[in-house]
Amino acid sequence: MGLALALAGYLVVRYNWPSPAEGCTARGADGTTVTLDVGQAANAATIAAVARSRGLPERAVTIALATAIQESKLRDIDYGDRDSLGLFQQRPSQGWGTPAQVLDPVHATGKFYDALVNVPGYLGLSVTAAAQQVQHSGYPQAYAQHEDTAALLAAALTGREGAAMTCTLTGSDAHPSTQQGGMTVTQAARREFGPGLPPPSSAGAGTVTYAVPDARTGWTVAVWMVCHAAEFHLTSVAFGDREWSSTKSDRGWVRRDSGAGQAGTVVAVAAPTAA
Repeated sequence: MGLALALAGYLVVRYNWPSPAEGCTARGADGTTVTLDVGQAANAATIAAVARSRGLPERAVTIALATAIQESKLRDIDYGDRDSLGLFQQRPSQGWGTPAQVLDPVHATGKFYDALVNVPGYLGLSVTAAAQQVQHSGYPQAYAQHEDTAALLAAALTGREGAAMTCTLTGSDAHPSTQQGGMTVTQAARREFGPGLPPPSSAGAGTVTYAVPDARTGWTVAVWMVCHAAEFHLTSVAFGDREWSSTKSDRGWVRRDSGAGQAGTVVAVAAPTAA
């Protein structure tokens, strides 16, 4: 499992980040930043959402993200060592699923967590030790180099750091769908977050509203929406007193007018053609 050693060496020094014109950025509490392209960010957000659907802690997300960064650079790739495929370079011949399933980020992430939670004491293990128990990689120490990056992303994607992740979009329609082709944003959210996410209520054409129990849940859903905004043609996402807009996405999360939206709700608006 895992890509060739030469490629692994390449991953140490470069993640193939996008140009500053477009991409998603997570900012840590100490000001450190990690930048992904929109496809990588969507996959990272999916990894966090599936963990939430299973009630798994932030540490599990960190382990999964570090693994996917090493194995695929957070890309749903259709090649790898022997028959390895997808985000985690899982091998269909080793029981991870059919090739189509392994190339589905939701399925692949779920299978990774299935294996991770069966590792005795995994929450107390180092990232590389926990990941290796799942992956059985030929390069078991490779995961450690991504721990800081994964931890920063996990804090942002699980809502602990609030509006810590945002995406700048150019308006191009050239983004390949990372998953779940043909689904609406509400269908995809339901699939990734599971039944723990309350059904949305519609507030108008193209608008969906989720009532959330707490701020951390709200930011988890809101950041997931922004990371998937290109895929689902979302024009705005709001939570609390902050709002992200696709037309002003370079400004990130800005304070919105008083009275706009409601506290305790995430509001997403899709373009009319994607509603």
